[in-house]
Amino acid sequence: MKKLINWLENSFAPKMEKVNSNVWIVSIKDSIMQVLPFILVGSIFCLFAILNDFIPSLPSFWTPFGWTMGKISLFVAFLIPFNLMEKKHLRRQRLIAGMTGVILFLMVVTPKVVADKTIGFDHSSLGAGGMFAAIICGIFAGMVMSAFGKFSFFKNDSAIPDFVRAWFDSILPIGIVVLAGWIVVLIMNVDLYNIILSIFMPLSKFIETPYGFALVMFIECFLYSMGISGWVLQPVLKPIYLSAIMANVALVAAGTATASSLNLVTSETIYSAYLMIGGFGCTLPLVFMMLRSKSKRLKALGTASLVPGIFNINEPVVFGAIVWNPILMLPMWMQGIVLPIIVWIFTKTIPIAPIPAMVFDLWYTPFPFATWIVTKSFKSTILLLMTLAASIAIWYPFFKVYEKQQLEEEGHLERT
Repeated sequence: MKKLINWLENSFAPKMEKVNSNVWIVSIKDSIMQVLPFILVGSIFCLFAILNDFIPSLPSFWTPFGWTMGKISLFVAFLIPFNLMEKKHLRRQRLIAGMTGVILFLMVVTPKVVADKTIGFDHSSLGAGGMFAAIICGIFAGMVMSAFGKFSFFKNDSAIPDFVRAWFDSILPIGIVVLAGWIVVLIMNVDLYNIILSIFMPLSKFIETPYGFALVMFIECFLYSMGISGWVLQPVLKPIYLSAIMANVALVAAGTATASSLNLVTSETIYSAYLMIGGFGCTLPLVFMMLRSKSKRLKALGTASLVPGIFNINEPVVFGAIVWNPILMLPMWMQGIVLPIIVWIFTKTIPIAPIPAMVFDLWYTPFPFATWIVTKSFKSTILLLMTLAASIAIWYPFFKVYEKQQLEEEGHLERT
């Protein structure tokens, strides 16, 4: 175990930190985080849409839902090249880069919109369905704008005002991006939208298996136990989660939702219904164990971590006790494997609990209130209690070992 921790600390973690701080990765992560307010507002409208089932005379809350959650891919296509220009200190081109990304994205989705005969702003490609296409378009626009970031038609001592120079200097990169989209998509009739989706489809399908579900959760817990934010995976995982929950919403609306047809692996399942009680790694049970500990240090840490933990914010307990602590890292990894398998069995194999089928990205809503909101079933509480019991069983023996170690250290300090 010591050799493994040494390798993780001195070799693996530094490499992951380099990936996590890469300008392209950071730009994509920042862009996804910046659209979260629209996802959160869309979640609220989705919640209010329940009222339409009981009071038909009310205006449909799905309309404002469509104008928030339904446009996030459009925003991402703008934000990725915009943020990339910021990170590369090319602020003069940031707005133009963002607008160029939007143009390219709209060109790419146009054939799909025309084929589906959904002309306007209601097509799914503008929402969660087009996230991967938006990311690729944003990256391409950012690459071209970056390549011409220091290019200018004018000399440094030119008398032409800077804003006029910026206009003309942007003509070439904008032209390259627009021509590329026009030639490839509209003249050569290459269906880039579906090609991009087909590339990521195997990953989406794999995640929607018990093995894929457990692997993804393990990787996130594994990285978090080393102090590496799970956001490093969000450029890939967030579009998958959003597409999956939007597909669930569509199945329910069509009246064809079944346990076998619904997607289980969504943010709603992970953060709101069954899994991450107290934050990623299901750490709230550990916090309560600390509160009852005989160790003064652990009791103090548990007290400090309780209120944030109730709202699923667990940085205090993770960085205060788990990160790079071999005794508690291992049970955190086990949470990422065991709990998803339990949830899969009792929602898919033996469907005693419902699968979330509404958008609810308000991850800070306490359990079990969030569980009831996203499932509208008291049966889900049974599964929540089962995962909670499993989590306690995993944490407890490791916590007792760690507590004994802390008590011995505190006793040694008191004697000295």
